[in-house]
Amino acid sequence: MAKDTTGRLHVTVKTGGKRKLSSKLWLERQLNDPYVSRARREGFRSRAAYKLIEIDDKYRFLKPGMTVIDLGAAPGGWSQVAAKRVGSESGKGRVVAIDLLEMPEIVGVSFAQLDFLEPDAPARLMQMTEGRADVVMSDMAANTTGHRKTDQLRMVALVEAAAVFAAEVLKPGGTFLAKTFQSGADADLMAQLKRDYASVRHVKPASSRQDSSERYVLAMRFRGG
Repeated sequence: MAKDTTGRLHVTVKTGGKRKLSSKLWLERQLNDPYVSRARREGFRSRAAYKLIEIDDKYRFLKPGMTVIDLGAAPGGWSQVAAKRVGSESGKGRVVAIDLLEMPEIVGVSFAQLDFLEPDAPARLMQMTEGRADVVMSDMAANTTGHRKTDQLRMVALVEAAAVFAAEVLKPGGTFLAKTFQSGADADLMAQLKRDYASVRHVKPASSRQDSSERYVLAMRFRGG
């Protein structure tokens, strides 16, 4: 072990056996990430919880009594934050989470193992929410190929699909938040969001790894309905 520039001990993982270099680097990053250890201490299922906390602390779009849909929710970090902030843990709001993967139960969160791209997904979710949602949020990422331009296009296509879904289920005045990656490929997406929402911006919370091109698009005050 050695200390990093902040004085924290830095864990180095040895290569060997069947462990690939990419696996070694990922494991090292996890072991040395302060947000990973903080999430464990504070009971969050993923470090991603802190990204949503930071964004909402600044823009205040999660409010008591609201209805929230969390797309691609597993393992559940964002759903946990939303449940606390809208009050669904005590029955004041509602959080509906969906994912292709199974997700263990979270107090105050209704979960469906469902693909939001299915044609009947909006209708099914509005049944679960008993009406339209105040917030649609997505921390999903497309499966990567390793080819930068292809991966960028896949990610933009996923966010575009999530935006179309949000337009079908949001109340007027609602909010859409989704993970994207910095690239010039999202110009059409941004133009569409600016037509549909009164306020559209890119945000990058401090808890998002600084060496990553990850950022979030936050669209507020939905004009449709």
